[in-house]
Amino acid sequence: MSPTSYQLLHPALFFVFIPAITPGSLFSKSKMDIVSLNWTAKIKFVSLQSKFILFIFSMGHQAGFVSIIGKPNAGKSTLMNALVGEKMSIITSKAQTTRHRILGIVNNPDYQIVFSDTPGIIKPHYALQESMMHQVEGSIVDADLIMLMTDINEQHDEQDVLEKLEGSLAPLIVLINKIDESDEETVMQKIAYWQEKLQPKAVYAISALHLQDIASFIDTILEYMPEHPPYYEKDALTDRNDRFFASEIIREKIFKSYKKEIPYSTEVIITAFKEDEKIYRISSEIIVERDSQKNILIGPGGAMLKKIGTYARKDMEEFFQHKVFLEMFVKVIPDWRSKKNYLKQFGYED
Repeated sequence: MSPTSYQLLHPALFFVFIPAITPGSLFSKSKMDIVSLNWTAKIKFVSLQSKFILFIFSMGHQAGFVSIIGKPNAGKSTLMNALVGEKMSIITSKAQTTRHRILGIVNNPDYQIVFSDTPGIIKPHYALQESMMHQVEGSIVDADLIMLMTDINEQHDEQDVLEKLEGSLAPLIVLINKIDESDEETVMQKIAYWQEKLQPKAVYAISALHLQDIASFIDTILEYMPEHPPYYEKDALTDRNDRFFASEIIREKIFKSYKKEIPYSTEVIITAFKEDEKIYRISSEIIVERDSQKNILIGPGGAMLKKIGTYARKDMEEFFQHKVFLEMFVKVIPDWRSKKNYLKQFGYED
């Protein structure tokens, strides 16, 4: 959910203004002493100051939430990574790679755009997928602008997506992705279809993989961003911590290295993350649902697990710009995807 109003003010901004506006300065003519103010008056006064600061810092500065939604494999993660300029979300050719709502933040002196990369919209069949769809719904509620991303090859079978949009009052933009895999006639047909179907603010035909005119894209988004102070620190790129990205890097390697049920039955937990001056020491557990999956994941003589660890460590070193020592262990938790207590422990439930 979006930060509430009292969370929007950075403490440094608050204390810069406190000395400039004090009860003494406001009430000096009546010789009113701050000591004589009761607690109710003090609270009201601080609230007034907060609103004043919020007003000053919202003037001319834009900030808002943009939710990127769509079916699995539409290209949502690729788009957000391109817009932010960093790899915030893992990308594989398999559907449902993204399990969490991940924020990617674009900062400028005059604006802050908070993008939400969301899980692909599906009909859930177990508790993990239900949690993933709750995250999509939350992003729609928060949104100042919704970008519905579709695949040029999609056969208009997006009823699950359209149902999620019902009741939303946020402006809507439709993005038709992967046009580099299609022809002009098909693209024009898809544009006409979505214009008639949803009457969005705009329809854009793009290739998220080869998106080049980022500035123009941002300018379009800013048309729908309200005047508001930044929600996050101006040097922030995401709301996630290093442990999260370490676990996602390992999970990406699993998705790319295994087929069938292994990637979808797997969760990665970072059990230790120690940042020494010369090296990051990271320990992890890979959770699976059955002993047979554990055996496949490890491979003969541990060869497959070693391969995953090598690829993951290299990516971590590039991501963290630091040497990494990585430990990985495999643990079996039967049917964890359907158990609420484990989903909460793994960060899927509030």
